[in-house]
Amino acid sequence: MGLHATLHAHIAEDNGHMTGETIRLTTAQAIIRWLDAQRIFIGGTHHRVCGGGFGIFGHGNVTCLGEALHEHHATLPLYRGQNEQGMGFAAAAYAKYHLRKRFLFCTASAGPGTANLLTASALAHANRLPLLMLCGDTFLTRLPDPVLQQIENFNNPAEGLNDAFRPVTRYWDRITHPAQIIQSLPAALSVMLDPAECGPAFLALPQDVQGWTYDYPAAFFATRTHRVRRQTPDAVEISDAISCLQSARRPMLIAGGGVQYSGAVAALTAFAEATGIPVVETIAGRANLLADHPLNIGPIGVTGSESANAIAAEADVILAVGTRLQDFTTGSWTAFAREARFVALNATRHDAGKHHALPVVGDARLGLDALARGLGGWQAPAGWTASAQDKRRQWDQYVAGNIRPGNRPNSYAQAIGVVNGLCDPEDRIVTAAGGLPAEITANWRTLGIGTVDVEFGFSCMGYEIAGGWGARIAQSENQADKDTIVFVGDGSYLLMNSDIYSSVLTEKKLIIVVLDNGGFAVINKLQNNTGNESFNCLLADTPTIPKPFAVDFVAHAAAMGAHAEHADNATDLAAAFKRAKAADRTTVIVMQVDAHDGWTEKGHAWWEVGTPHVSENPRVRAGHREIEHGRIHQRRGI
Repeated sequence: MGLHATLHAHIAEDNGHMTGETIRLTTAQAIIRWLDAQRIFIGGTHHRVCGGGFGIFGHGNVTCLGEALHEHHATLPLYRGQNEQGMGFAAAAYAKYHLRKRFLFCTASAGPGTANLLTASALAHANRLPLLMLCGDTFLTRLPDPVLQQIENFNNPAEGLNDAFRPVTRYWDRITHPAQIIQSLPAALSVMLDPAECGPAFLALPQDVQGWTYDYPAAFFATRTHRVRRQTPDAVEISDAISCLQSARRPMLIAGGGVQYSGAVAALTAFAEATGIPVVETIAGRANLLADHPLNIGPIGVTGSESANAIAAEADVILAVGTRLQDFTTGSWTAFAREARFVALNATRHDAGKHHALPVVGDARLGLDALARGLGGWQAPAGWTASAQDKRRQWDQYVAGNIRPGNRPNSYAQAIGVVNGLCDPEDRIVTAAGGLPAEITANWRTLGIGTVDVEFGFSCMGYEIAGGWGARIAQSENQADKDTIVFVGDGSYLLMNSDIYSSVLTEKKLIIVVLDNGGFAVINKLQNNTGNESFNCLLADTPTIPKPFAVDFVAHAAAMGAHAEHADNATDLAAAFKRAKAADRTTVIVMQVDAHDGWTEKGHAWWEVGTPHVSENPRVRAGHREIEHGRIHQRRGI
């Protein structure tokens, strides 16, 4: 069907009919029907790859895409969002729970609704998570231009708001003819399910094209079962990696989030136990091993542990598995000895070759199994492993004192310790930006594999509550009766809290612990640590706020239908948390914490931040010198 025929076909009313081996559908109807037919095999059961979606309707998606979604609402549930950015965060958390094997779509109207998804798309891109965005666009014909909410580029009429998603997506397309989805939808799905390229996919859907019809091949909508590719590592790369590991006197393994996405936790555990190589975890890999595993030496990096960072500084060969080695893992590349050699096992070529590592491009599980076979009975020197384990015992002693109630004013660590001691091993923990990622990474003792979601790839304020909602939706699909527990600061709460209401409306219970330190306290800490005065981070130190006052978070949460109460201290928090566990709907517990004296002080690696090279303030000059002094350990790309 040519464009001329299409333009005429879309004018006539057509309820969709089969003609021979074709079926006439609108573009929007075809997209949703195709999504409904895609399956994936997980744990012995077939599931829809797409579990449904989140949507806020507007003039750019309600009349056509909304009509199509209504016809499939029983099989592709549509959760009504309160904010498009929150919808994207929730979808990202859903995909993370399902280890990137399932996803939710987000649909937004043309203009500001779609623009609100930009941050969520960037989060999914940074965290390598599947997210499908079906977003309205201006009219392909341009006959009514300029339309409401259209952004006009004076010199390029084909360019609009949706083009802004190109840098923050792995797959981007604008559908300008109904037939294009026959190629575009499978291509988008293949990206979202590819371990090496996984990330968000964006389809711009012009409002007129959504309603145009086409005679689609009926076979296009046949049920199809997909699989996630497992790439076998190259034999030569495996051989080189084995030779490097066999030469090691002080080997170490960094376990990232890719270990979980590969389903390689058992392979990692077996490899570590067979070789005696100490294992440290990244933030994304925080729950690869249980806290009490004898080879778990702790979290590494800027938000890490003294035990992990101590052995990182001494290790001569480092096997990095399923990690993109971001600066919070590497201490801006100061955490390791300069002569240390890296072997990087990763499904993504880009990550496997960082900092001149010996690359092993392939699946984490297959790679670990191949390395174990090649190493045979080789083991790390027993003295090195024993030394690492001793360092972990010392770190555990520090954490035990750090989380103890009453050791100082109310702190993040105390709250984390209380919840950690009362939660079920299968409860899921969600947090994101601010000081909580560091505090949870350092102080949380993992009770269940894959139960910790610390979003620190994009460090995105607002992910916490929305992400908790998305994780809870995923949990409920598995009929899990365990809880999703959200840790959030007052700053992130104020940025995005409306999915408390979403969780109550959809009966997806959350336990939300709001730790109020009176502003953006972790950035105030960074200000102070670099010699700067407290300015514009804490409410009390913001000159444009004449009379600061605390938000009544309890009343606010209660207004959205949640149970809500205040805890004065760790003892109150424990009692409130027990009540929350027994409650039948979302509960919000609020506790004030100290903004200055409540931080975990040990375990941190150096982190590069830009500081003024000149300043009238002597403390700023001293802070700059201190930062620059740490640079002497920084690797120069090798």
